[in-house]
Amino acid sequence: MAAICERFDTLGLEDPSRTYRLGIMGGTFDPIHMGHLSCAEEVADAFHLDGVVFMPAGDPWMKHNRRVSGAEDRFAMTRLAVADNPKFCVSRIEIDRAGETYTVDTLRIMRSHYPDNVELYFISGADAIANIASWRGAAELGALAHFVGVTRPGYSMDRAREEYLRSQEDLFDLHQLEITALAISSTDLRTKVRNGQSIRYLTPQPVVEYIQEHGLYPLEV
Repeated sequence: MAAICERFDTLGLEDPSRTYRLGIMGGTFDPIHMGHLSCAEEVADAFHLDGVVFMPAGDPWMKHNRRVSGAEDRFAMTRLAVADNPKFCVSRIEIDRAGETYTVDTLRIMRSHYPDNVELYFISGADAIANIASWRGAAELGALAHFVGVTRPGYSMDRAREEYLRSQEDLFDLHQLEITALAISSTDLRTKVRNGQSIRYLTPQPVVEYIQEHGLYPLEV
């Protein structure tokens, strides 16, 4: 059986009589930042998750309109960012899979890996969750995992719920959570680096050092 991540590969096997909860947080993570980490921590606390797997996208279909850093760089930065939290780990599932990456494919792999006493919680932003009925394999998603929609700065959960209900696709048990708003975005961090500005305290220091050492996000000419 393929490995999911180092810390949680055997989750569910320790005590088959107990129910475990595992969060999944996907993203491009170009770069990962404190907003991602804070969100995962709050969801873990609110839903009593045993852990959260960060899932850097391999070939994210929704990002084809812009340049994305190499998968190995994004994986390395994510691994550095989560290293000091025993509830977090990072998986190579999506970056090692050929072709475009879709949530339903990842959840199928996760569901086949873990025993039935492990419940999966897919964490996503409210804007994405609002369109979940249009995702590839939408009819199957609700059987694979619970979905947690979290707020993002400038996007209310009420609007997400309204748009979701308007889709008339009652396929999912959608949980909602308003998290502490950290107005940080990967786009802003890339722009700051290109402009020679500091990103200290916006992303973990090991990530800052990795970006500097590998010359990521150079000034575009």
